[in-house]
Amino acid sequence: MKLATIRTGSGDHLAAVDGEDVVDLSVAAPALPVTMPELLAQGQAGRDAVAAAIASGTGRSPLSEANLGAPVSRPGKFCAIGLNYADHIAETNSKTPEFPTVFVKLPSCVNGPYDDIWRPRVSEQLDYEGELGFVIGQRCKHVPVEKAHEVIAGYTIINDVSVRDYQRRTSQFTLGKSFDTHGVMGPWIVTADEIGDPHDLDIKTTVNGEVRQDSNTKHLIFDCYTLVAALSEVCTLEPGDVVATGTSSGVAAAMSPQAWMVPGDVCRVEIQGIGAVENTVVPEPS
Repeated sequence: MKLATIRTGSGDHLAAVDGEDVVDLSVAAPALPVTMPELLAQGQAGRDAVAAAIASGTGRSPLSEANLGAPVSRPGKFCAIGLNYADHIAETNSKTPEFPTVFVKLPSCVNGPYDDIWRPRVSEQLDYEGELGFVIGQRCKHVPVEKAHEVIAGYTIINDVSVRDYQRRTSQFTLGKSFDTHGVMGPWIVTADEIGDPHDLDIKTTVNGEVRQDSNTKHLIFDCYTLVAALSEVCTLEPGDVVATGTSSGVAAAMSPQAWMVPGDVCRVEIQGIGAVENTVVPEPS
């Protein structure tokens, strides 16, 4: 099942993607919640209601005509993991962490799957990071690794866009990771039951069609379930919280010369079993 957010003339609506169609749940299942975290919190009952809405045949329109927003427009927590692929650690001359390197992206950076990425006025060091993201489906705390799969509602694609000079200015990554439009997410959430094993998915990033990153999630140092366990030791995870699991080698910062993204560039991140996000870089508007 693919759960999405569509932008309409009457505001954002939850939707389900079924083949080449999108089903507006405000039409096909008006009793369902109107926000993604609330829908995810309903668990199997919510998924059953979405399945019934898909089967009803109502609220359908062509997916090609839909204006998709980020599936979770304002996650309560937007966590991300640094240094989680060995090849990325090598290219950045970093040490392999013994515990997940966790930082946050501010929720205001969230961007849709096909929306423009702004190159900020204050920096030219604009980089991409294609990543697998997972979305929490139930309120939880102190989740053991062996039960972590039970609290993940599904998986999505993240482009953890980064402004490298701002990232390096302090020991904390938050500012360099949180510029407006730099949290690309989507194009939807694929529910965990449909993904199967999240740790064997091909992931690729291209810029203007040139392959920059090409890896597989089997190379994660700290896998999704380990990350749930580690994060839930510290904070209560809630439906709609998003975790970006880290990026592989091939980032612009490690290239020689450094191939920063510039206005006009098109960056695409694809993940097997999920789909793709694709965004054009533009100057930050006035």
